[in-house]
Amino acid sequence: MSPGHIRNTRAMLASPRCGAGTRSGFACSAPAVRGKPRCRMHGGAAGSGAPWGNRNARKHGAFTRERFDERKAIRALLDETRKLLVEMTSAPDASAG
Repeated sequence: MSPGHIRNTRAMLASPRCGAGTRSGFACSAPAVRGKPRCRMHGGAAGSGAPWGNRNARKHGAFTRERFDERKAIRALLDETRKLLVEMTSAPDASAG
């Protein structure tokens, strides 16, 4: 840049700002994308944002009623098995003697 040239930044400084909350707690000061309320980094760019249909919220099934009941039945079976093993090891040997 030549020393005599002054950059005209008035239009850029007058453009609407993004305003999205940043991790530091302040508002983003980047210029908003034309026709959108946010800058390119906070959702103004094409293709940004969550997918349609909320595919991110799909369930994996670990907390369904059936899985709760299945885990409860497994715990009950394990408890019965432990009790049986304790009885078997603490009972006097009938074959000895």
